[in-house]
Amino acid sequence: MAEPAAPQVTAATLLRHPRLWLVPAILTGLLSLLLSLLYMGGIVNPNQDLHDLPIALVNEDIGKPPAGQSENLGAQVTASIAADTGGGKADWRTLSLARAQEQLDSGRIYGALVVPAGFTDDVTALTTSGATRKPTITVLTNPGKGSLGSSLATQITTKAAHAASQTVGRQLTAAAGAQASPTVELLLADPVNVITQVGHPIGTRSGLGLTAFYYTLLLVLAGFMGGNVISNGVDTALGYADNEIGPWHTRRPTVPVDRTQTLLLKMVMTAGITLLSASLVLLSCVTLLGMDASHLPLLWIYSYCAALAVGLGVQAINAAFGGIGQLVSMFVFIVLGLPSSGATVPLQAVPAFYRFLSHFEPMRQLSDGVRAILYFDARGDAGLTRSWVMIAIGTALALLFGFAMTAYYDRKGHKRLTPQPA
Repeated sequence: MAEPAAPQVTAATLLRHPRLWLVPAILTGLLSLLLSLLYMGGIVNPNQDLHDLPIALVNEDIGKPPAGQSENLGAQVTASIAADTGGGKADWRTLSLARAQEQLDSGRIYGALVVPAGFTDDVTALTTSGATRKPTITVLTNPGKGSLGSSLATQITTKAAHAASQTVGRQLTAAAGAQASPTVELLLADPVNVITQVGHPIGTRSGLGLTAFYYTLLLVLAGFMGGNVISNGVDTALGYADNEIGPWHTRRPTVPVDRTQTLLLKMVMTAGITLLSASLVLLSCVTLLGMDASHLPLLWIYSYCAALAVGLGVQAINAAFGGIGQLVSMFVFIVLGLPSSGATVPLQAVPAFYRFLSHFEPMRQLSDGVRAILYFDARGDAGLTRSWVMIAIGTALALLFGFAMTAYYDRKGHKRLTPQPA
């Protein structure tokens, strides 16, 4: 005679049990708090956190010093700008024009301020009848460093140029004395014209310098989501997890396999499937959406290696931490990676905590390489060499950590158990 079925428990009954609420409420609250602090903390006040943004300072002035002065006006202007760091916001690098252009092209500076060759002659001519043009100072931008980074550099250089103009204007006004008419005095108050030009142009379909960030994010998500999908799929196929889709529920027979062999299977599958996902990311961005990109074979190889390193890291973390592995890997690759990547907000404009994370967080390492390929002609000194090194180190650490943990669990006899109904 069959035993009577146990009475069904209602949701209303279960909701009256405080212990059922406790763990989800604490975890959800902590996650919300941490995500808010980490994400907003990195971008809420970049001007206040800005320190030592690298900007070139170029003096091309070849004019003779004015009477009674030892240096021409170009040398005086650049020296005064370099001495005034504006509260430490700028790291002024005194360079030749060729050297400044080289650093713009390699992404090592965010902009440049250039005093042209005839600056002294144009300035001194303002107090005479021989003035033919207004003196200029040129601000060069670097949109390849991101729209915000380039904007911050432009603000600093433009402010410095206008301050220099006013200083020069006071000198000219004093030299002109009472002979200057009101019109001339107005002209001399701010005599220098500040011109903004693009120092290192990028393509029109480059998202104002943001395609590097979003492409990197796609690679990280491809590795992160792919790794978790593969991990869950393998566990289901081997009978170590239930497969539930809507009202359908299946459980496969358990395959006797240890943790190390399971991790090996997941990593090999990750290496194969990531080839497809990375290729589709490249295809959709470049071919279907028309993103500006060159060095396509290199970009494809880099995309695969970057996504694979993330995927292998996810597998290692899942193997080590079990059920909470997905949460741990989300913090490692995404939560801590986004604000410390330097891809949207320059690292010079984020709090020190995020600059510390940027030394090892994967997204920063990967975004530097993508930026170098997309915007800086795949130059190694633009960050690509360091990115390749960090990808290799990250892959090696994932393999070492993952297999060390599974070998330890297997040696201790911590076998994986088949889920059983309550």
